[in-house]
Amino acid sequence: MQNSRPAKKLTLLAVLIMAVCSVVLAAHWPALSAKATSLDDDQYLIKNPLVQNPGWSSARSFLTEILKPSTVKGYYQPLSMISLMIDYRLGGRQDNLLPFHRTSLVLHLANTALIIVLLYLLFGLPWAAAAAGLLFGVHPLTVEPVAWVSDRKTLLAAFFSLWSLIFYAYSRTTHHARRTTVPLYIGSFLAYLLALMSKPTSIPLPALMVLMDYWPLKKLNWQSLLKNAPLFVLGGAFAVITYVSQKNTSDITSPAALGVSHIFLKICHNIVFYLYKIVWPVRLSSFYLPPEPFGLSHPAVLGGVIGTGILIALLVVSSRWTPAALTGWLFFFIAVLPTIGIVGFTEVVAADKHVYLPSTGLLMVLASFLIWLFDKKGLVLKYAVVAGILTASVAEVAATHRYLAYWRDTETLYERMIALTPEPAAVHYALAGELSEQGKNDEAIYHYLKAIEFKPDFADAHYDLGCALYSKGKTEEAVRHYNLALKLKPNSARILNNLGVALKSLGRFEDAVGCYNQAIQIEPDYAEAHNNLGNALKAQGKLDEAVAHFRQALRLNPENANFNYNLGLTLQAQGKFDESAGYFREAMRLRPDWPLPRQALDRLKTNSPSLKTH
Repeated sequence: MQNSRPAKKLTLLAVLIMAVCSVVLAAHWPALSAKATSLDDDQYLIKNPLVQNPGWSSARSFLTEILKPSTVKGYYQPLSMISLMIDYRLGGRQDNLLPFHRTSLVLHLANTALIIVLLYLLFGLPWAAAAAGLLFGVHPLTVEPVAWVSDRKTLLAAFFSLWSLIFYAYSRTTHHARRTTVPLYIGSFLAYLLALMSKPTSIPLPALMVLMDYWPLKKLNWQSLLKNAPLFVLGGAFAVITYVSQKNTSDITSPAALGVSHIFLKICHNIVFYLYKIVWPVRLSSFYLPPEPFGLSHPAVLGGVIGTGILIALLVVSSRWTPAALTGWLFFFIAVLPTIGIVGFTEVVAADKHVYLPSTGLLMVLASFLIWLFDKKGLVLKYAVVAGILTASVAEVAATHRYLAYWRDTETLYERMIALTPEPAAVHYALAGELSEQGKNDEAIYHYLKAIEFKPDFADAHYDLGCALYSKGKTEEAVRHYNLALKLKPNSARILNNLGVALKSLGRFEDAVGCYNQAIQIEPDYAEAHNNLGNALKAQGKLDEAVAHFRQALRLNPENANFNYNLGLTLQAQGKFDESAGYFREAMRLRPDWPLPRQALDRLKTNSPSLKTH
């Protein structure tokens, strides 16, 4: 009979996990039809050449580009990038996000199940673990990691982190022989390594294990700390890699530059902000700007300081009766610490995704609290606990569905962000890019101007506004914004190239040639700049120089029909009819539906009888 009790518990656990995951699946089902791409998706998917060319070569690049990733600005995250690459191979595209969302939803379901297993190992009661897991799985704060393509890293890192914690907890909660314990520690170490290779916010995991040893495992000693030493070393190595790779590829602000008072205020603000969003998840967004001014004169910052002070006092008082609240909150705080703003790497002050794994600490407190309540006498209280869990779950499911509705398309998502935070330059810029792709240039220009209004030194916004204005025939205005962008980014070959195009259309050929030459000096393999320089030189009658640059453009990109056509026209102007005909034919092969090469070849045959027999 004694052996049957653990078996019954495990059976109940399995049934509860399946039931919870079914509810979580229903709550997040609309994510599968979401069509919105968000702020970083251009780097991770839309404009990432490695993701869009799946294979061993791309995987090797992701794995070996440790200190300076080439396609994503920021830290080393090879497993997340490989995961997205696999989904791309399975048919995922910007206009077909289903493969990406499907994988993300499966990972979220797996993480929900793993949290339940971890809580069961820590507390031994399946129903309490399942209740806490349910409230995690359907919570609206989990929408962002599932619906945002580039946030695969959060889900994948949490998946491996939870496995690491489970291996560790299992090795500590039962009596094992050494031959069993060692593989469990190795499994925990390897899972931690995979978590770090997914997203380096997993770095604090060894410290979280120490906290679990203190409570609820109650097995903290010097021996356990020594066993965790290899994990701390591995985490330290990845901390260095993360800082260097972030610094090499993107902006980063050191703690010294931010200042002690700013860091203190940000920590206090974010602690209260996150706890508020967890308890009352309304007005959710992927873009939370810091309060302005960021000081005690702002109510949100002052409230953060006061709220943090009250929270700490309550936690200290509660520790007189139980270590649960203080330890669980420390688990949350340490887990969220890498993203809380001590090192500046983003303009947002907080993000929903940052609490995905850290919320495990609060779930530990919740599970222990539910067990304590259920141990109290009184059937009414037990019914009240069950009713409370079900009511909270239903409310969370409804809120999750409401938030997912904003992810139905990109324009709706960005408009929602702007409605909640009216002055985010980055979101106005992203929305302008989406509108531009839809051909809504007037609306795009409005949002580019709004982005510049809120951030006058926004070089990319000036550049893209220049492109939009040029497409509307407002060339003088386009030149002005290209020049403003160039002042902010003087070594941008792309800006120089487009400025040259605009100057050429104004008849300023010498200025255009100067821009193209500068672009090529900065980026010698810039095929488009060589082609544009060839066109400008041809317009000046410098045919030999033009031919040289057209040939260079074709060496760099031989499959470009436009380059073949331009070279053909220039050779025709030199009287080299046979050679020019060959380039017209190649352009026709590359773009069969493009009429200009065929028309040029027909004219050439009319004027050159020797070609009529070809």
